[in-house]
Amino acid sequence: MSKRPRFEDLVGQYQTMVARICASYERDRDLCRDLSQEVWFAVWRALPAYRAEASLKTFVARIAQFRAISHATQSSRMPRGEELTPDLVADEPRPETIALASAERGSLLAAVQRLPLMYRQPVVLMLEDFSPAEIAALLGLSANVVGVRLNRARGLLRALMEAR
Repeated sequence: MSKRPRFEDLVGQYQTMVARICASYERDRDLCRDLSQEVWFAVWRALPAYRAEASLKTFVARIAQFRAISHATQSSRMPRGEELTPDLVADEPRPETIALASAERGSLLAAVQRLPLMYRQPVVLMLEDFSPAEIAALLGLSANVVGVRLNRARGLLRALMEAR
């Protein structure tokens, strides 16, 4: 009988991956942190049911993907807030400034965030080093569909990056 993985070990090993997945669905830094906490809570709750049918990385990423999609769906239903005036002074740099600290990485993240959901999902997982077969299993799609979506997403990303 296999030993159940420790939650603390999962957090240490996959915290960065979860943070990147959450950041690809939520631009606001504070909401992204909240989303990340929701993901880790969901992982903690689901851990006793882990049956080692997939790798721990896939297990955590799948939960992160589904929580992020639920979050994005709920956020899209919320009424938009009022625009803030540009003369409003913040104590910290804006979340966009922090996210774009590295120009290439920030540009890629912004382009990924603008992708339609059906293309964003496989791209985010591909950037986390999942193979197309693993992505297909994680999303419940065929490998051919994942390949087509990744190919189309690359074209869209290329166009978005060139437009910047």
